[in-house]
Amino acid sequence: MESDWGNYIVQAALYCVPLLLGVVIHEVSHGWAAERLGDPTARHLGRITLNPLVHIDPVGTIILPLFLIVTNSPFLFGWAKPVPVNFANLRGGRRDMAVVSLAGPLSNFSIAAVSAVLYHLILWGFQSGWMVRGSLAAGIAEPLFLMARISVSFNLVLMAVNLLPVPPLDGGRIMVGILPIRIASLLARLERYGMLIVLILIATGLWGYFVNPVINTFMRLFLS
Repeated sequence: MESDWGNYIVQAALYCVPLLLGVVIHEVSHGWAAERLGDPTARHLGRITLNPLVHIDPVGTIILPLFLIVTNSPFLFGWAKPVPVNFANLRGGRRDMAVVSLAGPLSNFSIAAVSAVLYHLILWGFQSGWMVRGSLAAGIAEPLFLMARISVSFNLVLMAVNLLPVPPLDGGRIMVGILPIRIASLLARLERYGMLIVLILIATGLWGYFVNPVINTFMRLFLS
């Protein structure tokens, strides 16, 4: 039992940094994009910061990820406290709403790409003999290697799930921003039921038909 708890603690430690970076940068990207396009709400509320304490959501940032780790879930998912955006302040209207919404998933794709570069650099260091197992450099590189791989996986999941075309997810808001106004209005009405729809998709496994092809494609591209 003590051994199991020790493994859970090590796993949680390895997942902590990639998870926090992924969800915090995702939200900060929304706030930064909104500010550039005319809405300073997030800046005024002190939300354009990398301080994780400002962004932590008890359920999405702590409870759910820990539950997924302890239950050996095949994927890790979570979220931070949403950055407030007043879409009425955006200079470009619906178009800018789509841009602000896209900023979050795009940031996760960028983190995944950078993490993949770090992953391959460390892998090359071990394979080339530049880093020797048991050395100080290897002791530092090994957890970084594992965190880089976790970061690639987590950020691709976060990107893919958020791109589901269901408001209030980013994908839904992007679609509301670019579709003809009549269709966009109908889609926007789904927002009050959006999270229920997402939970049903996850609980039934149907979400996998949408996100797994995206995740698997980029996992092969980044880690092969």
